[in-house]
Parts: sequence; C-alpha cells; structure tokens
Amino acid sequence: MSDLNIGRILSKRYELQQIIGAGAMGRVYRAKDILLGGVPVAVKFLAISIQNQKIRVQERFEREAKTCALLGQKSIHIVRVMDYGVDENNTPYYVMEYLEGTNLSDVIRKQQLSLPRFLSMVRQICLGLHCAHDGIPVDGKICPIIHRDIKPSNMLVIPDPSFGELVKVLDFGIAKLLQSDSNCTNYYLGTLVYSSPEQMEGKELDNRSDIYSLGVMMFEMLTGKIPLLAPTHSFGAWYKVHHYQQPRCFAEVAPDLQLPKEVENLVMSCLAKTPNSRPQSTDEILKILASLELRYGTRKALPSIDVPSTALPPAQADVEHKTKAVILASGLVDEIAKQACWPPNKPIADIVFPSPLCSNGQVLPALWVMLPHLEIQKRLVCTRYNQFLFITSPHPMLLWMTLIYNRRHGAKWLPYYLDLKTTFGQEITCLLGQTGFYRILFFARETPTSCVHVLLSSIASAQCQRLQQWVSISNKLESSAEPHASKTLLKTEYEKIKPQILAKIQALETDSPFDLCG
Repeated sequence: MSDLNIGRILSKRYELQQIIGAGAMGRVYRAKDILLGGVPVAVKFLAISIQNQKIRVQERFEREAKTCALLGQKSIHIVRVMDYGVDENNTPYYVMEYLEGTNLSDVIRKQQLSLPRFLSMVRQICLGLHCAHDGIPVDGKICPIIHRDIKPSNMLVIPDPSFGELVKVLDFGIAKLLQSDSNCTNYYLGTLVYSSPEQMEGKELDNRSDIYSLGVMMFEMLTGKIPLLAPTHSFGAWYKVHHYQQPRCFAEVAPDLQLPKEVENLVMSCLAKTPNSRPQSTDEILKILASLELRYGTRKALPSIDVPSTALPPAQADVEHKTKAVILASGLVDEIAKQACWPPNKPIADIVFPSPLCSNGQVLPALWVMLPHLEIQKRLVCTRYNQFLFITSPHPMLLWMTLIYNRRHGAKWLPYYLDLKTTFGQEITCLLGQTGFYRILFFARETPTSCVHVLLSSIASAQCQRLQQWVSISNKLESSAEPHASKTLLKTEYEKIKPQILAKIQALETDSPFDLCG
C-alpha cells in the first residue's frame, strides 16, 4: 500500500520523499527543504494528535521541541532539530538534520565491537547525555533533559572524516511528550528491555535512569546480548526482572571475550538496581572512560588530524597523505603568496575576499584576509575547517565558510558569499572544486602592504564534486529575486550551524598544523 504522505508538501516548505523509519514513537520521512534549494532533511511525525482544545499538550510539545532544538545546537552528539510544528491533521512533527548513517543496533548485529571502538562510541553518547542532563536554559530557567528511551536503535553511527565515526543520540524528550497525551497515560511508554526499575514504577526520573539504560546498552554492545532475560515479553515479566534478577556476568554470556576488569565494573555499576548505587552522573562515567582510553590506546587510534597518517583508517590516511604532499610541494607557491601586495582598491579594514594567485602558469584559489596583527599571531598554529552551503532559490548563492581555531584563543570565522550567476562567482567556485585546496593569505592592518602569513586549507573530495555540480546547476537556473534575499537565508543557516562546527573542532582537543574538511 502506497504512503499517502509521499509527495506531500509540509508547511509549504518540506516535500516528503520517502519513509525511512517507523516505530512506537512515530514515523520518519526523508524530505527536501524547498526553501533552501532542496537541502535534505528528516521529518518525524509523532504518534499523537493534538486537538484544538488540548492547549496544554500543544504548549508542552512546543516547549519540548524548543528544548530539543537548543540541545542539538549545544552538542554535536545530539541530532539537531531545526524546525517543528503541527500539521493540518493536528499531528506534531520535528524537522531534523538528515544524516546518512547506521543505527547502533544494526552495527551490533553485524559485528563485534573492538574495545577501542566501544570506548569511543560510549564516550560520544555520554557527551550527548551529559549535555542534556546538565540542562538547557529555556525562558530563563535551566531545564535538565532525561532521554527515557536509551537503546541502540536511538543511536546513529555516521562516517565522519574527523572522528572516523560520529555517534549521535536521537529522540530526546519524545517519550515524555507522548506520556503527556491523555490517550497514552493508561499504558507504559518506553522500551521494556532497557527501562530502569524506577521507570517501570512510573516514578519521576532523573539522569540515573538514563545511566541504567546505558548500562544495558553497553553490555549489549560488548557481547551482542542483553544482560537480563525475561520469560515473556510482558510488562509484568520485565518489571520483576529489572527489580529482582541480577544481570548475567560477561564470562557467562561471552566466555571468549577478554575485557579489562575496569570495563566490566563500569558496566555492572550502571546496572545497579537502586539509583544511589549507580554512577551519579555521566561526568563520573566520562572520567572513567578517559582513563580507559588513555590506557588502552584508543585516543591514539582515533582519526585525529595531527597524528601520523599510518595510524589512520585507509580513507583518512589517503586524505592526510594527499594534504601533506600538497604542503611539501607548495613551498614555492607560499613564497610567491607572501610577496602578494594588498590591492589598492580594497580598504584597510577587517575584510575577507577571494582573489586567485598565479604561479608557474597555474591559477590557484586564495582567500585574502585582513586582521589586526595580534589576531593573526594568535592563530599561527591552528586547526582549519571549511564548509560550503548552496541555495538555488530565490537566487543561486554559495556560502564559503572558513574557520581557523586555536584552543587557547578560540575561533575566527571567515565567511564569504559567492553569487553563482556571476562569472567571478562561477570561476572561483570551479577553481576550488578543481584544485581541492586554497590558501589563506593574512595581511596585518598595521602593516597592510604585504602578506605576513599563509595557511593551506584542503577541501573534502565530496565537497569538490558538489562545488562543480552547483556551478552547472546555477547555469540552468533563473533568479526569482535579488541576490541579497538568498544571502539573508544563508546567513540564518550559517548562524545555526556555527555552534555545531565549533563543537566538532573543540571535541578534537588539538591545535593542528593541518585542517579539517567539511
């Protein structure tokens, strides 16, 4: 039977394309954001209906949705909610970032996790939970958020060029929201296998309930099996199991599994029946994980950009070898770049603009930047990150984002907007896509005549392909408004994703001479 939602345009903005998930909490669709030129998003319809007279339920939904949106802005390990609303059928929905990944339950089924991979994944999940448990300021009040449905299928594992793989937590606040609906109050909501004893009792929950569920999930991640067994899959059977049955030991479930005793102790402590007997916060767990990762070499194996490329996964190693080769071969170009003079038609001010460099008959892309001398000195050693956002309507426009980050001195954002209906905009964009890198030329306001520093920033291969595709697309499009209209829309998106990018950089805890590709 065909899904009647396919092809539907929600809120005059989101065109639903295909269903990508369904469960007790609701249905998820892949959609495209028409307003932003077809950017893919995920739309989740919740399994409740808000009638007009249920003002309190609608207010709760709006409050929960607002909190979830703020959570995603605060932590890179929480799926970002970008929009929310109630459709014409009184069904509430979230609009989330669309991410191509695999849920953790599928990962566990297909392969046994190595200890380093397990520790990395759990650390990332705990970072997301820690952010939520600490609370989000909403309307002047700090609101701690308890997930209430921690389980592998609510964890998304995404390939990531910086982390190797990035883990994000889904569905914060949804269980609580569903429980607020009068149609749902007469039965239990959650997942029986992973629910804490106090959750089975219907008590008010705190962060330690999520920690119990995390313990069940950690056991499953390591062994492929759950630590508790019920004779039937009924509420009564699981109520007794969570209250009275002791969890199985690792030796019984996976006799060939060699685990450090500290890992076993961590998992078992999370599975304690009473909240006071568990770790009291994810902060406690993160401290243990940090010690374990240092001891068992996990940090060294993570795809951090300042380690030798031989320690990286093959795909990432290829990128690093390519970057280093470019750097070794580019000394002459950098010397030529340092001889560049500030254009007389540009003001002596803090500005950013692109202008190509010519070297040995080659035309190379470059971003020219003027800053105070002290600002440049602060980031002589820094991590670089770049990303590109494209919008087709109402006018084809590209946002070229560059971030230079130093752990001590923070971030410096260098955005530039390229009009892809102009020859200049198309030439620069094609040049970026063809070369796969660009130089950042720094000029000091105090001594503006010559370049004082040069950095190289490489562009991810997937981004290079998209840059060239976007130029081709722009040639075929007609503009329906002035360029500034699209620039305004891109500025809004830019402000939304800046916290995400910054969180990603800060999570690496490094100042690297190399760069991250967006």
